[in-house]
Amino acid sequence: MTNLSLEQISLQLESTNSADRMVALANLRHVAAEQAVPLIKKVLHDKNLQVRSMAVFALGVKPTEECYPILVKLLANDPDYAIRADAAGALGYLGDIRAFDALIRAFYEDTDWLVRFSAAVSLGNLKDPRAKEALLQGLDSKEVVIQQAAISALGEIKAVDAVDDILRFAQSEDWLIRQRLAESLGNLSCPKSVAALKYLLKDSNAQVAFAASISLDRLSKSE
Repeated sequence: MTNLSLEQISLQLESTNSADRMVALANLRHVAAEQAVPLIKKVLHDKNLQVRSMAVFALGVKPTEECYPILVKLLANDPDYAIRADAAGALGYLGDIRAFDALIRAFYEDTDWLVRFSAAVSLGNLKDPRAKEALLQGLDSKEVVIQQAAISALGEIKAVDAVDDILRFAQSEDWLIRQRLAESLGNLSCPKSVAALKYLLKDSNAQVAFAASISLDRLSKSE
Protein backbone atom coordinates (compact mmCIF):
# COMPACT_ATOMS: atom_id res chain seq x y z
CA MET A 1 0.00 0.00 0.00
CA THR A 2 1.36 3.39 -1.04
CA ASN A 3 1.71 5.78 1.86
CA LEU A 4 -0.54 8.82 1.51
CA SER A 5 0.43 12.34 2.47
CA LEU A 6 -1.39 14.07 5.33
CA GLU A 7 -3.33 16.14 2.81
CA GLN A 8 -4.31 13.02 0.85
CA ILE A 9 -5.39 11.24 4.04
CA SER A 10 -7.48 14.22 5.09
CA LEU A 11 -9.21 14.35 1.71
CA GLN A 12 -9.75 10.59 1.57
CA LEU A 13 -11.37 10.63 5.01
CA GLU A 14 -14.09 12.74 3.42
CA SER A 15 -14.69 10.25 0.59
CA THR A 16 -18.21 8.91 0.16
CA ASN A 17 -16.67 5.44 -0.17
CA SER A 18 -16.19 3.78 3.22
CA ALA A 19 -13.33 1.64 1.88
CA ASP A 20 -11.45 4.84 1.02
CA ARG A 21 -11.96 6.13 4.54
CA MET A 22 -10.65 2.87 6.02
CA VAL A 23 -7.57 2.99 3.80
CA ALA A 24 -6.96 6.57 4.94
CA LEU A 25 -7.17 5.51 8.59
CA ALA A 26 -4.77 2.64 7.95
CA ASN A 27 -2.29 5.13 6.51
CA LEU A 28 -2.23 7.00 9.81
CA ARG A 29 -0.10 4.26 11.35
CA HIS A 30 2.99 6.07 10.06
CA VAL A 31 1.81 9.50 11.24
CA ALA A 32 2.78 11.08 14.57
CA ALA A 33 0.01 11.09 17.18
CA GLU A 34 -0.33 14.88 17.33
CA GLN A 35 -0.97 14.98 13.58
CA ALA A 36 -3.07 11.81 13.45
CA VAL A 37 -5.63 12.51 16.17
CA PRO A 38 -7.29 15.55 14.51
CA LEU A 39 -7.76 13.40 11.41
CA ILE A 40 -9.08 10.44 13.39
CA LYS A 41 -11.65 12.71 15.03
CA LYS A 42 -13.13 13.47 11.60
CA VAL A 43 -14.56 9.94 11.39
CA LEU A 44 -15.23 9.13 15.05
CA HIS A 45 -18.95 9.39 14.35
CA ASP A 46 -18.87 7.94 10.85
CA LYS A 47 -22.06 6.31 9.59
CA ASN A 48 -20.07 3.14 8.83
CA LEU A 49 -19.46 0.99 11.91
CA GLN A 50 -16.18 -0.44 10.61
CA VAL A 51 -14.80 3.03 10.02
CA ARG A 52 -15.85 4.12 13.51
CA SER A 53 -14.30 0.99 15.01
CA MET A 54 -10.99 1.64 13.25
CA ALA A 55 -11.03 5.26 14.41
CA VAL A 56 -11.68 4.34 18.04
CA PHE A 57 -8.89 1.75 17.99
CA ALA A 58 -6.56 4.32 16.43
CA LEU A 59 -7.06 6.62 19.43
CA GLY A 60 -5.63 3.88 21.62
CA VAL A 61 -2.41 3.62 19.64
CA LYS A 62 -1.96 7.33 18.88
CA PRO A 63 -1.98 8.76 22.42
CA THR A 64 -2.40 12.49 22.97
CA GLU A 65 -4.06 14.40 25.82
CA GLU A 66 -7.32 14.35 23.84
CA CYS A 67 -7.59 10.57 23.52
CA TYR A 68 -8.36 9.64 27.12
CA PRO A 69 -11.45 11.85 27.65
CA ILE A 70 -12.83 10.95 24.21
CA LEU A 71 -12.52 7.21 24.87
CA VAL A 72 -14.00 7.45 28.37
CA LYS A 73 -17.00 9.31 26.97
CA LEU A 74 -17.50 6.73 24.23
CA LEU A 75 -17.25 3.87 26.72
CA ALA A 76 -19.84 5.43 29.00
CA ASN A 77 -22.31 6.81 26.50
CA ASP A 78 -22.11 5.36 22.99
CA PRO A 79 -25.34 3.57 22.05
CA ASP A 80 -23.49 0.92 20.02
CA TYR A 81 -22.07 -1.89 22.16
CA ALA A 82 -19.33 -2.61 19.62
CA ILE A 83 -18.02 0.94 19.89
CA ARG A 84 -18.15 0.79 23.69
CA ALA A 85 -16.12 -2.43 23.51
CA ASP A 86 -13.64 -0.80 21.13
CA ALA A 87 -13.31 2.16 23.50
CA ALA A 88 -12.65 -0.17 26.44
CA GLY A 89 -9.98 -1.96 24.43
CA ALA A 90 -8.38 1.30 23.29
CA LEU A 91 -8.17 2.50 26.91
CA GLY A 92 -6.16 -0.63 27.67
CA TYR A 93 -3.77 0.22 24.84
CA LEU A 94 -3.39 3.75 26.18
CA GLY A 95 -2.28 2.34 29.51
CA ASP A 96 -3.50 5.46 31.33
CA ILE A 97 -4.19 4.51 34.94
CA ARG A 98 -6.94 7.14 35.05
CA ALA A 99 -9.03 4.71 32.98
CA PHE A 100 -9.34 2.31 35.93
CA ASP A 101 -12.62 3.71 37.27
CA ALA A 102 -14.27 3.86 33.83
CA LEU A 103 -13.23 0.28 33.04
CA ILE A 104 -14.40 -1.05 36.41
CA ARG A 105 -17.75 0.68 35.91
CA ALA A 106 -18.11 -0.84 32.44
CA PHE A 107 -17.14 -4.27 33.75
CA TYR A 108 -19.82 -4.17 36.44
CA GLU A 109 -22.56 -2.21 34.74
CA ASP A 110 -22.50 -2.61 30.96
CA THR A 111 -25.28 -4.84 29.67
CA ASP A 112 -23.24 -6.37 26.85
CA TRP A 113 -20.77 -9.20 27.42
CA LEU A 114 -18.39 -7.94 24.71
CA VAL A 115 -17.95 -4.64 26.54
CA ARG A 116 -17.36 -6.42 29.85
CA PHE A 117 -14.86 -8.73 28.14
CA SER A 118 -12.93 -5.78 26.67
CA ALA A 119 -12.98 -4.03 30.05
CA ALA A 120 -11.55 -7.11 31.77
CA VAL A 121 -8.74 -7.40 29.22
CA SER A 122 -7.91 -3.72 29.61
CA LEU A 123 -7.93 -3.92 33.40
CA GLY A 124 -5.21 -6.51 32.97
CA ASN A 125 -3.33 -4.21 30.63
CA LEU A 126 -3.36 -1.47 33.27
CA LYS A 127 -1.74 -3.92 35.73
CA ASP A 128 -3.53 -2.25 38.65
CA PRO A 129 -3.97 -4.62 41.61
CA ARG A 130 -7.20 -2.82 42.56
CA ALA A 131 -8.89 -4.80 39.79
CA LYS A 132 -8.55 -8.10 41.66
CA GLU A 133 -12.00 -8.16 43.26
CA ALA A 134 -13.78 -7.43 40.00
CA LEU A 135 -11.73 -10.01 38.12
CA LEU A 136 -12.44 -12.65 40.75
CA GLN A 137 -16.13 -12.01 40.13
CA GLY A 138 -15.43 -12.43 36.43
CA LEU A 139 -14.37 -16.01 37.10
CA ASP A 140 -18.00 -16.78 37.96
CA SER A 141 -19.38 -15.21 34.78
CA LYS A 142 -21.76 -17.22 32.60
CA GLU A 143 -19.74 -16.03 29.60
CA VAL A 144 -16.72 -18.25 29.00
CA VAL A 145 -14.80 -15.45 27.27
CA ILE A 146 -15.13 -13.28 30.36
CA GLN A 147 -13.79 -16.13 32.48
CA GLN A 148 -10.84 -16.36 30.06
CA ALA A 149 -10.21 -12.62 30.24
CA ALA A 150 -10.42 -12.63 34.04
CA ILE A 151 -7.94 -15.51 34.33
CA SER A 152 -5.48 -13.72 32.06
CA ALA A 153 -5.91 -10.36 33.76
CA LEU A 154 -5.36 -11.79 37.23
CA GLY A 155 -1.98 -12.91 35.97
CA GLU A 156 -1.28 -9.50 34.46
CA ILE A 157 -1.92 -7.76 37.78
CA LYS A 158 0.28 -10.32 39.59
CA ALA A 159 -2.52 -11.44 41.91
CA VAL A 160 -0.55 -14.30 43.46
CA ASP A 161 -3.14 -14.68 46.21
CA ALA A 162 -5.72 -15.53 43.51
CA VAL A 163 -3.90 -18.70 42.38
CA ASP A 164 -6.29 -20.96 44.29
CA ASP A 165 -9.23 -19.22 42.62
CA ILE A 166 -8.00 -19.81 39.08
CA LEU A 167 -6.69 -23.33 39.65
CA ARG A 168 -10.26 -24.60 39.65
CA PHE A 169 -10.09 -24.22 35.85
CA ALA A 170 -7.16 -26.65 35.47
CA GLN A 171 -9.55 -29.40 34.32
CA SER A 172 -11.91 -27.21 32.33
CA GLU A 173 -13.35 -28.85 29.22
CA ASP A 174 -12.50 -25.64 27.31
CA TRP A 175 -8.88 -25.87 26.17
CA LEU A 176 -8.72 -22.11 25.68
CA ILE A 177 -9.47 -21.63 29.37
CA ARG A 178 -6.71 -24.11 30.23
CA GLN A 179 -4.35 -22.22 27.91
CA ARG A 180 -5.20 -18.88 29.54
CA LEU A 181 -4.62 -20.51 32.92
CA ALA A 182 -1.21 -21.78 31.84
CA GLU A 183 -0.25 -18.34 30.54
CA SER A 184 -1.53 -16.58 33.65
CA LEU A 185 0.32 -18.87 36.06
CA GLY A 186 3.56 -17.81 34.40
CA ASN A 187 3.05 -14.39 36.00
CA LEU A 188 2.18 -15.77 39.45
CA SER A 189 5.32 -17.07 41.06
CA CYS A 190 4.54 -19.53 43.85
CA PRO A 191 4.88 -23.30 44.47
CA LYS A 192 1.23 -23.97 43.56
CA SER A 193 1.73 -22.32 40.16
CA VAL A 194 4.75 -24.50 39.43
CA ALA A 195 2.89 -27.67 40.44
CA ALA A 196 -0.13 -26.73 38.30
CA LEU A 197 2.05 -25.93 35.31
CA LYS A 198 3.78 -29.30 35.56
CA TYR A 199 0.31 -30.85 35.45
CA LEU A 200 -0.69 -28.72 32.43
CA LEU A 201 2.56 -29.66 30.73
CA LYS A 202 0.96 -33.07 30.14
CA ASP A 203 -2.28 -31.59 28.77
CA SER A 204 -3.82 -33.40 25.81
CA ASN A 205 -3.97 -30.11 23.89
CA ALA A 206 -0.60 -29.16 22.40
CA GLN A 207 -1.21 -25.42 22.75
CA VAL A 208 -2.00 -25.75 26.45
CA ALA A 209 1.11 -27.86 27.02
CA PHE A 210 3.23 -25.36 25.08
CA ALA A 211 1.87 -22.44 27.12
CA ALA A 212 2.66 -24.35 30.31
CA SER A 213 6.21 -24.95 29.08
CA ILE A 214 6.73 -21.27 28.34
CA SER A 215 5.35 -20.26 31.74
CA LEU A 216 7.50 -22.77 33.61
CA ASP A 217 10.54 -21.39 31.83
CA ARG A 218 9.53 -17.82 32.74
CA LEU A 219 9.08 -18.74 36.40
CA SER A 220 12.43 -20.53 36.55
CA LYS A 221 14.18 -17.43 35.18
CA SER A 222 12.44 -15.14 37.67
CA GLU A 223 13.68 -17.04 40.69
